Amino acid sequence: MSKFQLLLPRMGESVEEATVINWLKNTGDKVEIDDLIVEIATDKVDSEIPSEVSGVLVEKLCKINDVVKVGQPLAIIETNELIQDEVNTVSAKNSDTVEKETKSIISKAKEILETPKQFLNKKNYSPLVRNIAKKEGIEESELEKISGSGKEGRITKNDLLNYLSNRKDKKIKVYDLDSSDLNQKDSQGIYEMSRMEKLISDHMIYSQKESAHVQAFIEADVTKLWEWREKNKNNFHDREGEKITFTPIFVKLVAQVLKEFPILNSSLDNYSVVKKKNINIGMATALPDGNLIVPVVKNADQLSLIGLVKKVNDLASRARNSQLEPEEVKDGTYTISNVGIFETLMGTPIINQPQVGILAFGAIRKIPSVIETNHGDFIGIRHKIILSHSFDHRIINGATGGLFIKRIKDLIENWETDFSI
Repeated sequence: MSKFQLLLPRMGESVEEATVINWLKNTGDKVEIDDLIVEIATDKVDSEIPSEVSGVLVEKLCKINDVVKVGQPLAIIETNELIQDEVNTVSAKNSDTVEKETKSIISKAKEILETPKQFLNKKNYSPLVRNIAKKEGIEESELEKISGSGKEGRITKNDLLNYLSNRKDKKIKVYDLDSSDLNQKDSQGIYEMSRMEKLISDHMIYSQKESAHVQAFIEADVTKLWEWREKNKNNFHDREGEKITFTPIFVKLVAQVLKEFPILNSSLDNYSVVKKKNINIGMATALPDGNLIVPVVKNADQLSLIGLVKKVNDLASRARNSQLEPEEVKDGTYTISNVGIFETLMGTPIINQPQVGILAFGAIRKIPSVIETNHGDFIGIRHKIILSHSFDHRIINGATGGLFIKRIKDLIENWETDFSI
């Protein structure tokens, strides 16, 4: 006889728990390998957990809206071998015993299948939907009236925002990354942090305690790259249907330099240095509610610039619509953050554990600059950017940390203006 525990898998870096939002199988249902059993949600992604074995779902260990820790059992599945053992055992019993057991099974099945009154007409909401509803002052009774376009009628973020846009009784907050009042709280009063805010807070504090943070800064002339992008962006958009932002270009350059400085593509396990074979670059992405997620460009060094543009745009778009898969926010080996989109000149980013470095790109500015030529120096208008590199001084010394961003600066300033994309 064998029973298999279906566990909550790790859903990504900094994610330690998830909320059960829907059971896709009932107790007593037969399941096959890879059948979807339960739908869960974190403050980053929604996901469906598949079965790893074939058998029968005999027990649900969690109720809808329960918060479950990573590694905690969700359900128990009896394997096919166990089912056959039980069939043989039951067959050997006398008919009276079989009748009693049959009645008992039917009775338990009715208890399971009958929906308790308190759950009738109730819908399941993801943490993101609940967070937006809370900020907008929408009670659950009002949420229940909204038609959902998600699976089995579940309300999505867009459903809720569309509802809010047609609401007449209050001014609607716009969840726009370009908005200057992104995620502003009320100017007065006390509010409890969301679960995602708590997780980010704990993760940042842990990183500050774990790593010996050191920062290095360097200014780069990005004029050649700026002019190349201006020359190519319209034709590229017409041809590929994609916008060229600076983020995929930065990903390309960082991936190239990580191959030259592999110590920055590593992690620390106590006193052991773990060098990573793959270069997986996380890109910090602001969400509409002001929180942060870090989708990962896997094997970034193996992608062309066109491939990086499409991958970065896709990950960023789906991140802002809560459509990322768990695999897309895990296994990062180095992180970049484009703080310049908020007109921030520079910053001191916190390392994303267990990595050993993170690079922030500031705002690109037009400033007067001294230009050196063979015919003397003169003043001209140039596009400049400040790179902020935080690295773990337990393993990365100042020379390595400085040379790393010096190399990225050199690649930026020597960008080939006739580079074809």
